[in-house]
Amino acid sequence: MSAPQAPGAAEADAHPAQPPRSLHEVPGWFYNTDLILFDLLLDRQRRLRHRGDMLEMGAYLGKSAVLLRAYLRPEETFTVCDLFGSPAPTEHNSRETERSYATLTRRGFEANYLAFHEELPRILHAPTSVVPREVPAESCRFVHVDASHLYEHVRADIAATRGVLGGAGIAVLDDYRSGHTPGVACATWEAVLRGGLRPICTSPHKFYGTWGDPAPLQEELYERLSERGRCWLQWQEVAGQRLLLVAAKDSAPPPLPSPRCTSGGEAADRPASGVRASRARVPAGLRRTAVDWLPPAVVRGLVRVRGRALGARARL
Repeated sequence: MSAPQAPGAAEADAHPAQPPRSLHEVPGWFYNTDLILFDLLLDRQRRLRHRGDMLEMGAYLGKSAVLLRAYLRPEETFTVCDLFGSPAPTEHNSRETERSYATLTRRGFEANYLAFHEELPRILHAPTSVVPREVPAESCRFVHVDASHLYEHVRADIAATRGVLGGAGIAVLDDYRSGHTPGVACATWEAVLRGGLRPICTSPHKFYGTWGDPAPLQEELYERLSERGRCWLQWQEVAGQRLLLVAAKDSAPPPLPSPRCTSGGEAADRPASGVRASRARVPAGLRRTAVDWLPPAVVRGLVRVRGRALGARARL
């Protein structure tokens, strides 16, 4: 997460008047270069049948989570870990949370996510320190780290990522070079210098690495990005590690998940190839399960969202 919004704007985004009609309408910071890199790396895992779960630490209002879910196989688990505005484990972390994400709510995340997918991910409503005991070791193939910006927490999140990733798994670290997040930069490059993390590539906003062999990924990325066009690519060597620098803000975006319904309540068009569609209606059994198991505030929020959508349809 790059730039906290003004309180008024963030409050409006956390409680949208209607479900998002595209991924771009989900609040958050996810730039075109990273959309392309996520698509290329996750599509490669799918083509090569790399098996494993996915994990996101720090979800904000669900933008990257919506995208990640589109690459999940039926037998795999997608886990999201976030405080969702709950008290942070330390006073320093609490000040950061209150300053940047005071309006972040689980209700907002779930409403945005359910606009695109029928079922919620596995949610750990807790600090990321629970990940090592809640996510099995070496069970994941892709981990996105976008939680705290404080050095001690990012360092622990990277250690947790190493523990849950399989040998060829991919770790993505957000805000590794932003001016207001020196702790992320320090923890990231410390992991490279001392922790065995090997760079794959970097975008202006995210670091992509692995504890496996990065060379096959780097070669394929370079080839496919070169063919794609309108991408700036440069090889560099950092501390004896080869690194591909990528900027592709003007390149064609990848296929993105489509919402399950349009603003008028009708089923959305089938999404572009490569991104799985969700059915437009939630089965009655799943709705009953949601009422039984979701927190009451979440259920009330979803009912209000559905009521607004039905009201808009009735006015047409």
